[in-house]
Amino acid sequence: MPILESEEALRNVLQTARTVAVLGAHPEPRKAAHYVPLYLHEHGYRIVPVNPVYTDRVLFGESPRASLADLDEQVDVVDVFRPAERLPAHVAEILAMRPRPKVVWLQQGIRHDEVARELAEAGIDVVQDACMMAMHKKLGLGRAGAS
Repeated sequence: MPILESEEALRNVLQTARTVAVLGAHPEPRKAAHYVPLYLHEHGYRIVPVNPVYTDRVLFGESPRASLADLDEQVDVVDVFRPAERLPAHVAEILAMRPRPKVVWLQQGIRHDEVARELAEAGIDVVQDACMMAMHKKLGLGRAGAS
């Protein structure tokens, strides 16, 4: 599976994904880990927040999961809001997901070539250093493109 970079490939992800697990989701509205998933939620995606600190809250209509291991359903995309240096610690957790996500999307400013290569070799498409919200807007998907 590839590391996705073309607008066509990113458009396909954004148009076909329905459920997005947000690793590092945050309740603070000023943080990208809040307003990006909120935007996606408002555009029809089901957002499943993953953050052990906020399991006592409701974010995007869901109770946050403590870890990816706590997901008991298929997710299309794992959207990552974690520092690049912490990504290696999440690889085993991602690879243990059943079923595995189709895509792991590293948000803008997050890049880890070794992690991306390992995930891609395991059959998971990877996007690095790109914002899902910004790409959704850039591609003009709006309400009609996501449901």
